[in-house]
Amino acid sequence: MIDRFVPIGGSYAGEIDGLMVLVSVLVGFWFFAAQGIFFWLIFRFRAREGVPALYVTGKEKHLKRWINIPHILVILCDVVIIAAAIRVWVLVKQTLPPPDERVRVVGQQWVWTFVHAGPDGQLDTGDDIVTTDNLHVEVGKTYHFLLESKDVLHSFSVPVFRLKQDAIPGRTITGWFKPTLTGEFDVQCAEICGIGHGVMTGRIHIESAEQHKAWVEAHAPLAAVPAEAEPAPDAASAAPAGSSGGSH
Repeated sequence: MIDRFVPIGGSYAGEIDGLMVLVSVLVGFWFFAAQGIFFWLIFRFRAREGVPALYVTGKEKHLKRWINIPHILVILCDVVIIAAAIRVWVLVKQTLPPPDERVRVVGQQWVWTFVHAGPDGQLDTGDDIVTTDNLHVEVGKTYHFLLESKDVLHSFSVPVFRLKQDAIPGRTITGWFKPTLTGEFDVQCAEICGIGHGVMTGRIHIESAEQHKAWVEAHAPLAAVPAEAEPAPDAASAAPAGSSGGSH
């Protein structure tokens, strides 16, 4: 169904797809039912020679039930949709599972900047890896993303995760995702952010543990590697020139 066009690559992507299918089926059913009855009524009560028009006040009980009963059924369908939507909302937006790693996502006109944890696995340390328009993550790991904007409203969208979160200037918004599929996929800005909005795209690279480790090691800043401490001078070299340890 939906995954034929965009594969399911995140832990909660299937839940969001299921919600969309539920809404489409219930709303679609009532849409086609309403249109079918509408055209049937037009045909059934069309003007015909010798048949007088029927005067209806809207208070007839046998006619009102054709409004009241579908109305109640539609409300019940709404309750089902709302309950399903709240469950998915809590899962995606209000539940933050413990992270295996964190990544900083910064939007600005018109580029995405990603700050990855370096070999130490910690963000905001000297070995962080900064990339432009390319996010590298490891499959099976839970990530917290720290989303920021430097200028205007942007929207961090990763279709393979069914993820969309607005980036607001002056705020850091925390969200999460857990990749379940390796490969290279789109990163988009889903909020009109100026004349270059259409070219504000990127790629997310979901890698195996071995591939991701190799990428981190290859791109970690060399300056982050601590220099070896110089050996301390020994007692002999520390003594002033011409001095003697013996007594005269």
